[in-house]
Formats: sequence, C-alpha cells, structure tokens
Amino acid sequence: MNFEPCTILYKYQENQRYFAQIAGGLEEEGAKELTQLGGKKASPIYRGIYFNASNAALYRINYQSRLITRVLAPLIEFDCHSDRYLYKMARDMDWSELLTPQSTFAVFATVSQSKITHSKFAALRLKDAIVDKFRDETGERPSIDRRDPDVWLNLHINQNKAVISLDTSGGSLHRRGYRKESVKAPMQETVAAAAVRMSGWDGTTPLYDPFCGSGTLLCEALMHYADVPAGYLRPTFGFERMPDFNPMAWQQVKEEADAAIKPVPEGLFYGSDRDHETISFARMNCNGLPGGEQIACTVSDFQYVTIPEGSTIICNPPYGLRMGQADQMSELYKSIGDFFKQKCKGSTAYVYYGNREWIKHLGLRTSWKKPLVNGQLDGRLVKYEMY
Repeated sequence: MNFEPCTILYKYQENQRYFAQIAGGLEEEGAKELTQLGGKKASPIYRGIYFNASNAALYRINYQSRLITRVLAPLIEFDCHSDRYLYKMARDMDWSELLTPQSTFAVFATVSQSKITHSKFAALRLKDAIVDKFRDETGERPSIDRRDPDVWLNLHINQNKAVISLDTSGGSLHRRGYRKESVKAPMQETVAAAAVRMSGWDGTTPLYDPFCGSGTLLCEALMHYADVPAGYLRPTFGFERMPDFNPMAWQQVKEEADAAIKPVPEGLFYGSDRDHETISFARMNCNGLPGGEQIACTVSDFQYVTIPEGSTIICNPPYGLRMGQADQMSELYKSIGDFFKQKCKGSTAYVYYGNREWIKHLGLRTSWKKPLVNGQLDGRLVKYEMY
C-alpha cells in the first residue's frame, strides 16, 4: 500500500463522519468515550454512534476505545432497489486504492426493510462485483479470507439505501489479543470493559473476581487502571489500509498512548476459580499485558477465599443451565449471596447476569441494575453494597 495522496473522494472524506458499532445499552457510554478520545458531534442510535473525527482522532479511537466494536468509514452511499444495481454501483467503483490483486478481503453485510432481503446474498453480490472488476482489468483477482483479511468491507442496506464502508478497525475490536487460552463461552472483552467502567472503580480499592475464569474481567480492569490501550496487542488496524492513511500521525498517537501506561502495584488485583486449568489460562492471559504479573490468581472455590475489607468485587458467575440443573443453579446463587453477606462486609459487588432469572435468587437488596448486552444475551449488571 502506498501513501500517496488519495485521488478519489470517498464519502467519509467529505465530512470526516464515521459510524461506530457498539453493543446495545452502551450507546450513551460509548458516545462519552468517543468524545474523551477526540471524537466530535457524537450522535448515538441503537447499537451505533455517528461521530466526526480527524485522522489522528480516528486512529486514537480505534487504538484506545474499550467499548466500541468497530468503526466504519463510509465509501459510497446510493439508492439500491435491486441486486443488479448493487452489483453495477460496486463494479463502477475504483477499488485500486483499497485493494490489489494480491490482497485478501471479506464482506459482512446487514439488510433491513429493503427489496434485497438476505444479507449473505447482498455480501456475495458486492464480492462478485469487486472480483469481476479486478479480473476484467488485470486478469487477476483478490482472494476472500473470512478469518483475517487485509481489508474488511461492510455493506449496510436499510430502506433501500445502501452504504459501502471500509472497516477502519480491521475486524472486531473486542479481540484485544491477550486471550491466548479461554474457557467455554467467555465474557466478551468489550462487555467486561463496560462492566468495569460502569462500576466506577478507580483503583483506590482492591479489586477481586471470585469467578475469574480465563481472566477477562481482570485483564480489562488492569488495562482500565493502568491506561493500557485496548488495542495495545493488536498487530494491525484497518485504517492502515485507508488511501489517506497518515503513518506519522498514527505513530504519534501510538507513542503518546503507550507513554501514558502506568505501573501496576502489588496487592490491587485478585482473582480465583476452583479449576486448576482455568487458573493457568487466567495467569497466561494476564501475563501478556504490561503489569499483568501483579494480578494474583489462585485456585479456590469462592466460598473459601478471603476478600480484603472495603474491596470492589466485579464478577460474572456461571449462568448456563442444562436439563435438570435449575435447583443447582438456584443453590449456587443463594450461596453467592450468603458469601457476600458473611465474608464481604464493607465491600461493594458488581455482578453480571447473562441470565436475569438468577438475580432474585441471590437474596440481596440491589442498589441498581443496568442493561449490558453480551452477544445474544440481554444481560444486567447489578450493584450490591455490603454494609
């Protein structure tokens, strides 16, 4: 990819306006975070935020945002009442500033309230247009790679209006890079980051996760405390493929963010889980981050751990339910409630429920409940204060 000035004026270049995808319920928090990172005119909608940003702010948001899933840069917008017209418009575009015949790319699409009704079919038509364009002009074609392409493209069709965008993130930002090993159905990184942010924890109290699993909440809490950029371990970003990418501005953004990383003191982060292999995963994942060796992860059932008085507890207890396990799950959550009452006096707990059914089984008065979506789970983050 060369860094000559862009000759084609794409839609995002006309107004420096972008679209950030985000989990439902986090739109307002996400807009605040975008503004803190240099975004302007943040306008939340359902599961998304429109915002303006300079090149440097766009790079900073992708590198440091903990809540955003990905950021899209609109390339072209047009009326689209048929797949033939979609193909024609995409075929007429000059893709040479974004792709070469040696590149790999992938298309993800969403359609709603439109004559084109299937997202996979819409994505296929866009893919065909790009491939046919290259094949006719060069005799070669870029390849499809749905796992780790050079370029991610997004197609969004709503009410017969189509927008083709470049994914400036280069794949979902929840993939931080520290999770080398994982338990089954782990908490998504952006959701864990949201739980830490919503708790208001600021590092003045010890933080404990008695159901730490492979350590996602602990890692996100450490990154929050130490100002480790969310994208610290990501090797590349989609914005590096933008035709007007400014490598010097990106280098400055990265250096400034990395220079702000704080040391992590001993005795601030604690995690435990009753499974030996799970704790080995947690230690491996935590140690991949700056200061991660200061997170104390131990093998223990939650009922036998000692919580320092005045701690902040943030956790995501098991919520899956197999046939015939309702009584066991009910007893588990009752035990968690007893544990909070008896062993966590003076502490504050924030419990994420992927299944809201179990909130009433804990047996404690809640201080507040806030929606927090984790993939397909319409979960809740619930605060408890143990006096």
